[in-house]
Amino acid sequence: MCSYFFLHRLKGKKKLRLGFRLDFFFFLKICSSMDSGMLAANASPYDRLVQALALIPISYYLFAALFIFLAFLYTFLEIHFLHDLLTLFRGYPVTLTYNSSSHLCQSLLSNCNILRGRYSVTPWLSGPHLQTVFLSVFGRAPPVTYRRHLFLTSDGGTIALDWLTYSDVTEGRSRVIDDSAAIKRDKTPIMIVIPGLTSDSSSAYAKHLAFNMARNGWNVVVSNHRGLGGVSLTSDCFYNAGYTEDLRKLIDHIHCEYPEAPLFAVGASIGANILVKYLGEDGTNTPLVGAAAICSPWDLLICDRFINRKPVQKMYDRALTVGLKGYAQLHQSILSRLADWEGITKSRSVRDFDKHATRILGKFETVDTFYRRSSSVNHVSNVSVPLLCISALDDPLCTREAIPWDECRVNENIILATTPRGGHLAFYEGITASSLWWVRAVDEFFGVLRTSPLIKERQKNFLLFYCRSKAAVWQSHCNLQLMKGHIWMLWKIDW
Repeated sequence: MCSYFFLHRLKGKKKLRLGFRLDFFFFLKICSSMDSGMLAANASPYDRLVQALALIPISYYLFAALFIFLAFLYTFLEIHFLHDLLTLFRGYPVTLTYNSSSHLCQSLLSNCNILRGRYSVTPWLSGPHLQTVFLSVFGRAPPVTYRRHLFLTSDGGTIALDWLTYSDVTEGRSRVIDDSAAIKRDKTPIMIVIPGLTSDSSSAYAKHLAFNMARNGWNVVVSNHRGLGGVSLTSDCFYNAGYTEDLRKLIDHIHCEYPEAPLFAVGASIGANILVKYLGEDGTNTPLVGAAAICSPWDLLICDRFINRKPVQKMYDRALTVGLKGYAQLHQSILSRLADWEGITKSRSVRDFDKHATRILGKFETVDTFYRRSSSVNHVSNVSVPLLCISALDDPLCTREAIPWDECRVNENIILATTPRGGHLAFYEGITASSLWWVRAVDEFFGVLRTSPLIKERQKNFLLFYCRSKAAVWQSHCNLQLMKGHIWMLWKIDW
């Protein structure tokens, strides 16, 4: 119709020629449209899909790929920022498991506001892996300068004890450790820190704990494991996750040096396993007034299988293996003589290292035997001093599956505090992530414990028992010497 209308306005031959050209043009256009329609009708659905996708701008694909990648990271790293945002960062409740009939636990918890409160995660560290890696890489630890004292064991081993006192923190000066009578009569409470696997006093969490407690008037001593803290091995004895003899000797040593000072202990990770195992082995015979176990593995066999379950856990397993192999390299001269050095160098997991080193050094038949005998879960029921246990349910190393819920609930001396978030030994809080929640919780718990009348009565009874036992040992020693003297005299007469 358009061509007809246009031709109607023209005249003569021009009108005929132009009309013919326009009709031919429209004819070709109709034919081409018919051919394309026939081709489209004959095309496969996949070809049509490709043609449709080709029309989408490339920027949309980049945006979609970025979204999928972020969603994968959000899931893989177990980030919970959106949940915290929807709940307006109100934090997570602390679940307390203890014996409801225990007057001691009820008395302590009634004065512990932090344990009865909520734990608020640092917003930009909303994830167990973010918290754990941030603690290991950055730490945000306060500046700490320790004073070192070397403790020599009976087998010739050397343990580095790093001390931090109130004057070290507030005045920036160190008081030299001496054996004067004034120091021995010091009643300032002492807290012993047992670090984790391949950790020492330079670890960020150890500095956070030592600085906070020393600032509040405590004397803090970090007990570095044998061969760590820059000290060489001086004997053929090594530490492991279940070796409690060093801790036992150390506690007795500090108690003899400061008999009037109340002793407390905090174990972190593997150090917590050693501490709980020691408390269960010694029962009421320990001079400790109170203790705290932070992120304990509890059952080493369960934790070993847990860190080999998922790809992200296997990354932690590899990182721990690198640390153990670095420790072995420092003491190659001794380890190459006592263990399977070739197997140590080829170890790709903690279990491999334990097979070629720890099992042989500890004289265990198998790795599983070592894990079973070294697990503190077997000794929880015999713990006889107030013990605070803190664990995060999202801990990427020490799984919640190993937590002895029922054993802690039965024991009248144990308080188990669990939080849904926190990572491994992290529990960062605040916008700047400058403090650890569990450090504040331990500080408050020990502070309440010190002033508890029940604990004071227990301490008096222990001191009385300790003095009587020492007197009995001394009397038996004197009787033995007198007996030897009588025998020597009779031997001289008979001769």
